[in-house]
Amino acid sequence: MSVFRFSALALLLLSACCWADTEAEKESDGLSVSEILERANTNLVRSDNGPILTELDIAIDNEAERNADPCTSRGCKWLKNSDGKVYVPYYITNQFSSREKAIITRGLESFSSFSCIRFRPSHSNDHEGLQIESQNGCWSYVGRRGGKQVVSLARSGCLYHNTVQHELLHALGFNHEQTRSDRDKHIRVLLQNVVSGMEHNFNKIATLNQGTPYDYNSVMQYFRTAFSKNGQPTMIPIPDANVSFGNAREMSRNDISRLNTLYQC
Repeated sequence: MSVFRFSALALLLLSACCWADTEAEKESDGLSVSEILERANTNLVRSDNGPILTELDIAIDNEAERNADPCTSRGCKWLKNSDGKVYVPYYITNQFSSREKAIITRGLESFSSFSCIRFRPSHSNDHEGLQIESQNGCWSYVGRRGGKQVVSLARSGCLYHNTVQHELLHALGFNHEQTRSDRDKHIRVLLQNVVSGMEHNFNKIATLNQGTPYDYNSVMQYFRTAFSKNGQPTMIPIPDANVSFGNAREMSRNDISRLNTLYQC
């Protein structure tokens, strides 16, 4: 009898999870993660005590951090436990409905299927962790900062599986693909088409690429007309300008590989 109850509960939870994901994908109108982020974040107005957003969805506390890679300057990897797992505490605020929490939880739990990262519900004695809130837009700080750090997944446009994975990768220490140190070998940036004042979003960072190739299919790669002022491309792949990119619906093999390399999974 207890086995039956457990099986029925597991089936119910699985159905709820899949239903939530199906509904989310339907509502995304087939947009890639970068298109979702641009739609959600483009017209955000910074609150008095809110973070500055750079590269559309990376939170920083002051302008001095804009061009730096916080992980290389202060060692922002989350700590590995003696069992070889990396446990990252999280708390999902009560702003979200049960269906919305299911979408977020699915994104959190997906990491355990391909890495040593284990997002776990926070305990009262945790001194650091992610607080997942519905603030304005979708954004995260890069890497572990100590104490409570917010990951914003606004209810009105950010609750999709790929968006959750994208922001969690930021929290784990990763930047956007188009800011990679070797970007210029793979992407030509057309600053003449970029909205005035948004050029900094294409600044390169001295990233540690974990021995992985540039990945047009990365969930961290923005789409062809990101930050465009005229509908024309702001990025063109080289040497083949026709290569499709910025369309990821979930983490790619390279995303997973570099995550596992960084955390020595």
